[in-house]
Amino acid sequence: MPSEHLSRIKTHLRLEKDQAWIFGVCAGVAKHLNTDPAFVRVGTVIAGLFFPKITIAVYLVAWLLLDER
Repeated sequence: MPSEHLSRIKTHLRLEKDQAWIFGVCAGVAKHLNTDPAFVRVGTVIAGLFFPKITIAVYLVAWLLLDER
């Protein structure tokens, strides 16, 4: 059951290397949400200020699990 959920997420979210600053995670999330990547990057930085370990962990896990476009 969890693998079905993960595969469904992976089909919609992908790394965006075209607009990437570091690994393309924020750009991929922004494309999925149909918004500007700058908004997602600012949100990630703000989250990193308050929850640095969690933000870094989530970012790295997303980078490892998501496929390139």
